[in-house]
Amino acid sequence: MLRCLIGNLRRLTNSFVAQTAAYSSHYILRISGGAMLKVQDIMTRELITVSPETEIVHATKLLLENRINGVPVTDETGKLVGILCQSDLIAQQKRFPIPSFFTFLNGLVTLTSMKQIEKEVQKIAAITVAQAMTPNPVTVKPDMDIEEVAAIMVDKNFHTIPVVDEGELVGIVAKEDILRTLMTRSEAE
Repeated sequence: MLRCLIGNLRRLTNSFVAQTAAYSSHYILRISGGAMLKVQDIMTRELITVSPETEIVHATKLLLENRINGVPVTDETGKLVGILCQSDLIAQQKRFPIPSFFTFLNGLVTLTSMKQIEKEVQKIAAITVAQAMTPNPVTVKPDMDIEEVAAIMVDKNFHTIPVVDEGELVGIVAKEDILRTLMTRSEAE
């Protein structure tokens, strides 16, 4: 009797998982006609960018006023050099990391590298975007499937990823852009 119940439970679970996967792939990743959605279909093309010299206060104001999680950081030629996200700014509210250490054979061994401590201090004390941004950010291409981008976002805990085509910054894709694909067209309008 117990085996029969377990078998039925497994079949129901497998059926539920299969139905959920089918529903998700239909509504999340496909446009009418069955084509996979690409980054270029959902990315934001009207970019708000900051320069490395921008003051942190101004960058924070931009993020809050525009209700965005992150902004690409570009140099004077428009080349992407980093990304500044809310998490980079929130790091300024952290306490200074006190390195942990222990003694071994009458010597001190630190558990935190000096490079890591230096990085943390720089973010906490940042005055300009260059001091707080993440340099050389992960980027995606416009023709990439959003399924791949979603995996990157989940695996790396990213909320905003710059879109680069042949070395040129052409857009940005955020978790909100992917979430909008969950709604059918009639719900979105």
